[in-house]
Amino acid sequence: MKQLANSIGFIQFDVKHGKWAENLAAVKKGLGDLAPEKGTVVVLPELWGAGFDYANLGEHARRTPELLGALQEEAGKYGIVLAGSLPEAVESEADTFFHNTLYFSDASGVLGRYRKQHLFAPMAETKYFRAGRNPGPVGLPFGLAAGLVCFDLRFPELVKAQMGVGVNLLVVSAQWPAIRTEHWRTLLQARAIENQTFVAASNRCGITGEVLFAGHSMLIAPDGKILAEAGDAPAVAKNVVDQKSCDDLRELFNTIAPRPYSFDDQDKIYGLKALSEEILLQKQLGRKVVFTNGCFDLLHPGHVSYLEEARRQGDLLVVGLNSDASVSAIKGPSRPVSNQESRARVLAALAAVDRVVLFDEETPLHLITTLMPDVLVKGADWPIDKIVGASEVIAAGGAVINIPMLASFSTTGIIEKVKKS
Repeated sequence: MKQLANSIGFIQFDVKHGKWAENLAAVKKGLGDLAPEKGTVVVLPELWGAGFDYANLGEHARRTPELLGALQEEAGKYGIVLAGSLPEAVESEADTFFHNTLYFSDASGVLGRYRKQHLFAPMAETKYFRAGRNPGPVGLPFGLAAGLVCFDLRFPELVKAQMGVGVNLLVVSAQWPAIRTEHWRTLLQARAIENQTFVAASNRCGITGEVLFAGHSMLIAPDGKILAEAGDAPAVAKNVVDQKSCDDLRELFNTIAPRPYSFDDQDKIYGLKALSEEILLQKQLGRKVVFTNGCFDLLHPGHVSYLEEARRQGDLLVVGLNSDASVSAIKGPSRPVSNQESRARVLAALAAVDRVVLFDEETPLHLITTLMPDVLVKGADWPIDKIVGASEVIAAGGAVINIPMLASFSTTGIIEKVKKS
């Protein structure tokens, strides 16, 4: 495992709304005040370039490469790594969308990025940004660093997902409000303690509109000791880090390495009555319930990709599975190849699937109207007006989404290939 950075630091300042030149000047001044040693990781606030200036988001995203170039130049002057979030524009075939992205840069340019996973609706992020996927650590010249952006701090599983490959530093870039300062301090210490890692967190100070921001940027040791903490005014701080402190703590007792699998996946298989009660509780918690259905006879990669994308449409995926009788009625007496118990058990073992429920009818209409999901998902080859349950879900305020299947895979095709072999 590579060693840690020589030291960690933060620059805390009042991010001026839409004023990229002033904010870049604040970063440069902060670096001058900090005078970081070579090999330091210095953290900047969330959206440090212009703040949440949604009216000009596209313009700011187009300026992001310029600001990253400026960070590259500053990093080269000091021999350091700079990390802070900026808007990232991503062009797809359909449109252009934006991520709130934590960039890590040194003299060579961008080393890696972490896209904010949990968007904060009260700040309208869900209207303007798209959540990231596949959170993973970033490789720095001296090792790996995990990342979080502001609201992500409340979701400890995001750090756990990044820590299992030898990470000893967590970087947090934020615009956290003063009204929840104690949450900020407590959660940062908790992430350090539970992951036995150094934490370097930069939060903005100042006020935009009616929102006062907390400041209180922090540097924290793996045992939770606060190494440095700012107040609510512009500030800089740095602290030497010691790899041995991580190693010693994890040798005494290790909370990173153990990864037992404590679940029986077959418990995901429900009867309709029990599931309807469960779904009611899930909705009361505020979770968005997604439903899809199918025979899933001879599960193949096309099914798996489809179910992964369905799961991304909400917080909990329910799969309605045609019973053996239902499959035979639709596809003929030679089907299914696998019986309903086997098909349900295999589906339940998929990470993307949260609940499985069997149904005997030829269509899942009774399931859908009983569970009334927030999102109904079907393959892209189904027009919405032909999707069973679509009108009922839409009338209840839900959404219907089409997801394409991988064209190169089909159960029928697999069966025909086996017959010819």
